[in-house]
Amino acid sequence: MLDSVALITLIIVLLLVAYGAVAVWAIPYEIAKARNHPHQDAIGAATWVSLFTLGALWPFLWIWAFLYHPDRGWGLSPAAASGNSAETSQLDRRHSALEQVAE
Repeated sequence: MLDSVALITLIIVLLLVAYGAVAVWAIPYEIAKARNHPHQDAIGAATWVSLFTLGALWPFLWIWAFLYHPDRGWGLSPAAASGNSAETSQLDRRHSALEQVAE
């Protein structure tokens, strides 16, 4: 009786460890999904590849998922975002002016 309880406990523990490993490995994909990353499917596939290569790619996937910001894209500094938005607003004004001329 005690042997079967120990075996069932061992199987349950091994299943929980496997589930935990998959959950931790999926963190870069979850980050990419939360940030609406344009390459989230590629990051998701690469996390599975990284799981089978014992985590060789995992740190790079974490960095790749964090590099994209929903508010400023691939910009690495807030200063780039302000310059980018000024350029975008100027392009929007020019586009609106061209649409008015076309009508």
